[in-house]
Amino acid sequence: MLSLPLHNFICRYKPPSTENNPTLEDPTPDYMNLLGMIFSMCGLMLKLKWCAWIAVYCSFISFANSRSSEDTKQMMSSFMLSISAVVMSYLQNPQPMSPPW
Repeated sequence: MLSLPLHNFICRYKPPSTENNPTLEDPTPDYMNLLGMIFSMCGLMLKLKWCAWIAVYCSFISFANSRSSEDTKQMMSSFMLSISAVVMSYLQNPQPMSPPW
């Protein structure tokens, strides 16, 4: 039996750096963050409950797809804005949400 040391053949995976190739960066959290802010402002200003709920959904998607190294201030402000849009829309009109059509 021929025994070869395997540690000479094993290489750890290193993800490609985004500094050299900016196309590898995922823009989904940024787009969802922006959509969440837009929908939450529509929910607050126009008193549309479905816009406020879509803003909460977009904020959760943005939080789930973000990297741990990103600044969380903007993400948390978007999340709090969407929650406040839901709360304010239900405080102004406590009736159940009616379909938008």
